Amino acid sequence: MTTTSTFSFTHRPLVPFAHDYVHGDSEPWHQHNCAQLLHSLSGVVRVDTAAGCWVVPPGRGVWLPAGTRHAIRITGSVAARTLFIDPLARADLPASCQIVQISSLLRELIVASFALPESYAPGSREERIYELILDEIRAMPILPFHLPEPMSAPLRQLCEQISQAPGESWSSQQAATLTSMSERTLNRHFQQQTGLSYGEWVRRARLMEALLRLAQGQPVLRVALDLGYGSHSAFTAMFRRVMGVSPSDYFKGA
Repeated sequence: MTTTSTFSFTHRPLVPFAHDYVHGDSEPWHQHNCAQLLHSLSGVVRVDTAAGCWVVPPGRGVWLPAGTRHAIRITGSVAARTLFIDPLARADLPASCQIVQISSLLRELIVASFALPESYAPGSREERIYELILDEIRAMPILPFHLPEPMSAPLRQLCEQISQAPGESWSSQQAATLTSMSERTLNRHFQQQTGLSYGEWVRRARLMEALLRLAQGQPVLRVALDLGYGSHSAFTAMFRRVMGVSPSDYFKGA
């Protein structure tokens, strides 16, 4: 059963909401009558939708269009700051789920929104802040923390097996054998159904699992070895290539 939360936008284009979660918290499947920008100040949030799962690292955000059915799982202590946004506030708001970069300006604007009155005069400072938030939302860079779900049953079953044991080798030859396909057919179907090659899907699944484990405070070396990397340096090189910093520096900064 999916519940629907409704918000009123009679007087303002967005409603800010703050909530702190503890490790292990979750929210069952639900949806909103509006768009949602969930910004995580700490910890990691996993958002599941019909299109796949989305992992929100600390300092980033997830955008969910109005009516998106989703469930949430929390890793670590998460300080979430959420904006519920009138889907008619702007004609060009993002139309699909996305993990997004939250700029320093947008982060401060989100904080400022909690002090804004519900009603305000046209042309006032309050109106300009609301409008600037909407401008910044339209400019949010998209980040590669989405693990798309393939449509066909054999590939979905394969992805479930990989997610349950991400540290195994999972060569394309092994995956092709499990799905009774040739390697060429396997890669073609993965590209068609997820937009990623098979190898990229596996690498992204491991990165997302690494983010969840690191948010729990697991040592970098243990995470690296558990996920099939031969050394601390090999894992750190992958992490730095995607995230821009080392694992220890990333979570320290967050």
